[in-house]
Amino acid sequence: MSDPLDALHEPVRPVDPDPAFAARLRARLEREVLAAPRRHQEDAVTSTVSKRVAEALHSITPYLAVPDAAAALDFYVDAFGAVRRGDPIVMPDGRIGHAEVAIGDSVLMLAEQFPEMGIVAPREGESPASMRLEVPDPDAVVDRAVELGARLERPVSDSPYGRGGVVVDPAGHRWMVSREAAAGRPLQVGDVGYASLWRRDVGAAERFYGAVLGWSIDAVHSGRGRRITGGGQHLGMYGEQDATTMCCYAVGDVDATVALVRAAGGTAEGPTDEPFGRTASCVDDQGIPFAVFAPQPGSTRPDTTATGALTYLTIEVPDAGRARAFYGTVLGWGFRPGRVPEGWHAVSGSGDDTSPATGLLGGADAASVVPMFVVDDVAAAVAAVRDAGGTADDPADAGYGVSARCTDDQGAAFWVVRY
Repeated sequence: MSDPLDALHEPVRPVDPDPAFAARLRARLEREVLAAPRRHQEDAVTSTVSKRVAEALHSITPYLAVPDAAAALDFYVDAFGAVRRGDPIVMPDGRIGHAEVAIGDSVLMLAEQFPEMGIVAPREGESPASMRLEVPDPDAVVDRAVELGARLERPVSDSPYGRGGVVVDPAGHRWMVSREAAAGRPLQVGDVGYASLWRRDVGAAERFYGAVLGWSIDAVHSGRGRRITGGGQHLGMYGEQDATTMCCYAVGDVDATVALVRAAGGTAEGPTDEPFGRTASCVDDQGIPFAVFAPQPGSTRPDTTATGALTYLTIEVPDAGRARAFYGTVLGWGFRPGRVPEGWHAVSGSGDDTSPATGLLGGADAASVVPMFVVDDVAAAVAAVRDAGGTADDPADAGYGVSARCTDDQGAAFWVVRY
């Protein structure tokens, strides 16, 4: 007769735990490790963990499931500048059950997928959620991420909400890599402090844009001028002029800028002192009128995302190279290649986007500045344009939002957009 205790000497055969029990155990371990303790504890390890959690965790912390946690950690460190927080917790089967990195002021947690517990990484081409990552230079971060294996979903571009692009990391998670817009920041050299729609018939322009954009408009300047009220921007209209958008740019020294305008091939009147500050009227070397002014201390950038706001300007010129040289000299702008041939995006001397964002487009028959305005409903705005005697393309998805190019009832071009 065999000894019943002989079974204790047999090799141990591992048995998979009950999935429900495993899920409960994992949840309990996560609570114990991650939750801030509710009572004072003397244990040094617990105190260290509690202090770290209290200092670093916010109300919501992303916790990602990935196919390969070690590879994901390497990617986040190399692509996004993440810093590892402690050592990963490795499960008996070799999978990483928990790991953390810090990115900026936030914590990202991750673990390898556990399909038996219903915890899975995104399937290829499907990402149910997105992370928004704020960085100083989205172009560089997106380029680096793609270099390390991320898939580029949307190239970096500008919008009134900032500059950014979208990548899907090698683990399948979607990242919106962005730099926030600059509303409320101090007005910078090259920013627009005032913009005026110049039209031949200012009364007709008042009626048209009032119907399309819902502007409230007051008459000023002996009937030729109009002031647009109720918004956060300084906007106006002026009559008996060839159609364009006359922009008044902030500069540090009006007199010195006048000299630069003349040296760069433009023309400029002598500076004058107005109630809002020192200013001068100018014309660039391709015939576009503009002005420069010295902003008052404390002047800030307006919100360019509100309904009715001037959100983007396109300087259309015959020769983009000449325009880049002129505005680079006069306003200190740099330029990035745009999304269309002969298209460029203006960057202020500090490296930030201008306010409002400004593009430059070469190859135009005549030089002018074409504005873009925010609307609540592009289709409704297109209908209003047509009803008011203008023309409009059908709305189209431009990647950054839905937009349509229009002309008013005097033939001047403008855009409407909904981000």
